[in-house]
Amino acid sequence: MSEATVPVPSSLPVRLVRLYGGLALYGLATALLLESGLGNNPWGVFHQGLSLLTGMSLGTAIIVVGALVMLLWIPLRQKPGFGTVSNVIFIGLFADASMYVLPAPGHLVIQAFYLIVGVVALALATVLYIGAGLGPGPRDGIMTGLVRLGLSVRTSRLLIEVTVLIAGWLLGGTAGVGTLVFALAIGPLTQLFTRWFPLT
Repeated sequence: MSEATVPVPSSLPVRLVRLYGGLALYGLATALLLESGLGNNPWGVFHQGLSLLTGMSLGTAIIVVGALVMLLWIPLRQKPGFGTVSNVIFIGLFADASMYVLPAPGHLVIQAFYLIVGVVALALATVLYIGAGLGPGPRDGIMTGLVRLGLSVRTSRLLIEVTVLIAGWLLGGTAGVGTLVFALAIGPLTQLFTRWFPLT
């Protein structure tokens, strides 16, 4: 089946399945990257650093940061949707649940497996929840808000991710080879998954 013939979801139940399936997968991917010990994505580095600094769980850090980031939507004139609020709450809950059940990798091979699966799962999760069309995630909204102010998508994303990466690293978050793998692979993987799960 070609990309052009893949149906875009229109019914609310299908969109809700995509939304919550994507958020659950995103939480799992976040936990896998952290447990790999090889480096997180930029926001993951920041969430981990905040968790280490405050003693709160990873999921709680994700929820707190998501809520605070939404406050930045006000001057950027961004409007949250149902999916935005769900993103703030549920990714953190799913991340904590995944951290609870995932066994700690005891070998480099398992660490690498966690890393690869985590990056792939995060790309698919992003396509699923954005494609539900129920509102961007709070962190995505900052990027689109900056674009509306005149910055390019590339510049906006680079500015945000470099900022949170450095801040997270200074707080003690893990940046490493996994961070580089994420940076190189997330774009092509996301584009690949849009062939089967088109963005609405």
